[in-house]
Amino acid sequence: MVQIGNIQLPDFPLLLAPMEDVSDPPFRVVCKANGADLVFTEFISSEGLIRDAIRCRRKLDIFEEERPTGIQLFGGDEARLALAAKIVDVTQPELLDINFGCPVKGIVAQGAGSGVLRDVPLMVRLTEACVKSTSLPVTVKTRLGWDDASKNIEEVAERLQDVGIKALTIHGRTRCQLYKGEADWSLIAKVKNNPRIHIPVFGNGDINSAQKALEYKNRYGVDGIMIGRAAIGYPWIFREIRHYLQTGEMGAPPTVRERITVCKEQLRKSLQWKGPVAGVYSMRKQYFQYLKGLPGIKDYRSRLVTLTSPDEINNVLDEILLRYEGFEIERAPIELVNYHENCPL
Repeated sequence: MVQIGNIQLPDFPLLLAPMEDVSDPPFRVVCKANGADLVFTEFISSEGLIRDAIRCRRKLDIFEEERPTGIQLFGGDEARLALAAKIVDVTQPELLDINFGCPVKGIVAQGAGSGVLRDVPLMVRLTEACVKSTSLPVTVKTRLGWDDASKNIEEVAERLQDVGIKALTIHGRTRCQLYKGEADWSLIAKVKNNPRIHIPVFGNGDINSAQKALEYKNRYGVDGIMIGRAAIGYPWIFREIRHYLQTGEMGAPPTVRERITVCKEQLRKSLQWKGPVAGVYSMRKQYFQYLKGLPGIKDYRSRLVTLTSPDEINNVLDEILLRYEGFEIERAPIELVNYHENCPL
């Protein structure tokens, strides 16, 4: 078992990464149902939360069936981040995570996200302020450093553990890499093997198959892995990894019926959470991945992204199931979206 504060997770847990405009409650629910052990919200601005911005407040919503859930905050001011932590505490998630890894220029310019990597003492003060402001277990997600010349993750891990964090997730790139090149897990392994480190250490970056998950588990010895981009439109990645870890064999890919069923469930939850207009709109970007690999699917997909009636959308999904049920979609490598590819340094 892996312990984060009072949260007990299975051996080698699989975590869903916090992803802006992706990791909303409907998506987290379907990932949880398909094998994710711990899920995280989209990152939330401490400033927006304090100012009662509607968008930020909505990000605190949690469906019971997705728990355990961590709420992730970002911010560069100690007092404001601590106050936001108190607000999060009231909403009763299972844990609070601090984002020191987001490379987006707008967030870095605020002195938040991976922008804090240039000031380790500030990172420590921000973390300590959160730990002292909440009764929740506090965890951190970060990167190896700001650039190749400042890969300071070993020092960061020790200092953050000293001020009270209960787990650490490390993305194997620097901020300046964004999502380019290959994630370097060797420094993650150094943190895990540091005799001073006794909290769980999770690795993140480039896991897009069950085989790679097992390879990295054995090679780097981390306590678990966090999966982000590979889960977009394919929540079964968690199920496939767990099956492969337990048996050494690949399980069957999701059938067309499973794909349609999960797509409908995410739509139902989106309507429940966002309402009939926003719920329909937010699902439009999901259909491509759910239906990928079906021949002649373009016309159906075009209808799905233009319809506004939930009933009509469900009818089209039923048509797709009727036409394609029994069709075996060939398993293909999961393509990792290059987030923020146009984000200047």
